[in-house]
Amino acid sequence: MGIMKTTKKNYSRREFIKQNSLTGLGAVVAIGVTPSLFASDIKVAETPALLGGKAVRTKVWPTWPVWDTSTDEEQVIKVIRSGAWTRAGVVTEFEKKWAATVGAKRCLAVVNGTNALIASLNQLDIGAGDEVITHPYTFISTIICILQNGAIPVFVDTDPETFQIDADKIEARITPRTRAILPAHTLGMPADMEKIMQIAAKHNLIVVENACLSWLAEVNHKKVGTFGNAGCFSFQTSKNIPIGEGGAIVSDDEKFMDRCYSYHNYGNPYGSVVLPEGVHGGTVINGTKLRITEYQAAIGLAQLKRLEKQTNTRNENAQYLKSKIQDIPGIVPFKLSKNVTKISAWQFPFRYKMEAFQGLPRAKFIKALRAEGIPGSSGYVTQNDKPYLKNTFESKNYRRMYPKEMLDFEKYVERNHCPENNLLCEEAVWFSQNMLLGSRADMDDIVMAIEKVHKNAGKLKA
Repeated sequence: MGIMKTTKKNYSRREFIKQNSLTGLGAVVAIGVTPSLFASDIKVAETPALLGGKAVRTKVWPTWPVWDTSTDEEQVIKVIRSGAWTRAGVVTEFEKKWAATVGAKRCLAVVNGTNALIASLNQLDIGAGDEVITHPYTFISTIICILQNGAIPVFVDTDPETFQIDADKIEARITPRTRAILPAHTLGMPADMEKIMQIAAKHNLIVVENACLSWLAEVNHKKVGTFGNAGCFSFQTSKNIPIGEGGAIVSDDEKFMDRCYSYHNYGNPYGSVVLPEGVHGGTVINGTKLRITEYQAAIGLAQLKRLEKQTNTRNENAQYLKSKIQDIPGIVPFKLSKNVTKISAWQFPFRYKMEAFQGLPRAKFIKALRAEGIPGSSGYVTQNDKPYLKNTFESKNYRRMYPKEMLDFEKYVERNHCPENNLLCEEAVWFSQNMLLGSRADMDDIVMAIEKVHKNAGKLKA
């Protein structure tokens, strides 16, 4: 009981830990008193930083991207000095290692994740007249890749608990025009791929996985990106394996991967993509140029060495943080889809219920957290009602490819109304992946800040 009384003093949690022995702290844990339980009692939390009080945290969060000059630069410098900068052996090495990492037969590195998606749909013959079922809680690239191939995106509402496409609602959106399902493994948490693949098999649909945010994530110990006809990844700087810009397609379908390789290199012959008999020289298919450079691949190889360790750190911190904030009124952390065995926490998402914070608006909640030294964001906006869709539908090509009634934008928005997603876009709060590379004490700072804002919500609103 003496320890319980000590927590009432004018101590911060860290001062409390410093000024008590490890034995004493062990006693606190043993009787079930965790840091988050006595954090709300401390006097230092009385005045929010936004209102002039002392911030919970002034320490800098882990920086991103990570670059170790002692281990990462040798191969990059070697490539630069060689003068062989366009794709060659180093790119091939990266492709083989990424394929092995995710458990796919083949990998093709391309300029970014968006073009990995565009190329995959293109070489799976998705185009004019087709509908592709997808998810509105995602980045614009998930939709752009469909439009770039001349198809129509059809939106299925979000499961607000998992932040993923609601697989139970997919079949209701299938029409005679439906050719493919494009699930996005949003924020590093896998979609319900087992159910999605069952639906695809039943209706003879193509599946392209947007795994651009889900490196090493698993469903039943199988890596995402390897369930469908193709899986696409991103290596942009903010991603968990940063190259600057970069992407990849993976698949076990050899002929499909040959076509993708040809497509990414102007349509030149490659593997099973050969010139017609009697034709000498020239390109075979309508392609483009999506090749990455040797020094990009060298950066990727350096980053790949630490991906698994960083992923485990993020996931452990995400689980710890989730366990600490899930009982704070108004904070609803993400849940996982069925049979997920591993996540790849690119963001830590939760829903913010303002009514439990005395009506404090989400924007003010985020601003208050930032003042406490805890950076957060509001995440994605809706994708199923944006002007770029209307602009595409009004283009010459779309007006020639589709009947007028399909391109009526107001009716399209009505057909693709996703109420759960709309609410999620109003409630979501994210913490970024570099924060999850911190320590347990860093996660405790997040907990303390949220508790502090909750305790002072009325003052902050006023």
